[in-house]
Amino acid sequence: GADVIYDPVGGQYAEPALRASAWKGRYLVVGFANGAIPRMPLNLTLLKGCEIVGVDWGQFSARFAGEAARVLTRLMRLFAEGAITPCVTQTYPLARAGDALRDLLSRRVIGKAVLLLDEGA
Repeated sequence: GADVIYDPVGGQYAEPALRASAWKGRYLVVGFANGAIPRMPLNLTLLKGCEIVGVDWGQFSARFAGEAARVLTRLMRLFAEGAITPCVTQTYPLARAGDALRDLLSRRVIGKAVLLLDEGA
């Protein structure tokens, strides 16, 4: 099974994802992009010896500003080194910011949408 499950979607796939966790795995609740907040059978935490952890970057960075700054610095270093790459599925010129928002609100974007400030970028 998976040691860590990062779930920004929720909905009908949440329980199967938790079931796919390894013994002592962690299931990270990041959001509910699906729109539905799932119900989870808590006996799975006993069977898997796993943890369900709520992850809220806004709360974390407000409560632990120094640690949040260190995390962002490390992420930016990894990005600069090419060790991590964001999954950008859609880009928009700044002039089409309204289209970007409409696409996000109507759930037509899967992954990340990015506004390009420089048309040549």
